[in-house]
Amino acid sequence: MPLTLDAVPALIVIDLQKGIVAIPTAHPAGVVVERCARLARAFRERKLPVVLVNVAGRAPGRTESTMPPSPPSADWSELVPELDPQPDDVRITKRRFGAFLGTTLHAELQRRGATQVVMTGISTSIGVESTARSAYDLGYNVGFVVDAMTDRSGENHRHSVENVFPRIGELGETAEVLRLLARE
Repeated sequence: MPLTLDAVPALIVIDLQKGIVAIPTAHPAGVVVERCARLARAFRERKLPVVLVNVAGRAPGRTESTMPPSPPSADWSELVPELDPQPDDVRITKRRFGAFLGTTLHAELQRRGATQVVMTGISTSIGVESTARSAYDLGYNVGFVVDAMTDRSGENHRHSVENVFPRIGELGETAEVLRLLARE
């Protein structure tokens, strides 16, 4: 189903931080960053919520993850400057794959009247998908900007985009979302 926008959609940008963007991805991370930055500017111009998520560490409990328990460098968790964070942006630091559990994200979206989340970022099959599944479970309409996200694995990216996302939301591309916002 093509992507449509509610009256109050919130853009959620997952893990576009220095440490994640530096990891090799299936699609050029620089292109994803540029598209996310354009979307963030457009949402801000229309006074719509922009949520910038970063990850710092990992969930408590037993995990046999290859992710280190703490960031490998001091600036690993810092958002990339291209996102140009603004004072009105919602900033969420997560320690899990998804951005809802253990954070104030749901409360922040509710406070701003958001009924829809528009998902972007890295990594498609982990942070984006986990956050989108929680958003769906919480009753948000979910949109995916599929050319403004990527994954370490092209196969995992395709699986999420082709098999998971159509079951829980609408799919579109950056240019389409920008056109929809321009009509507002």
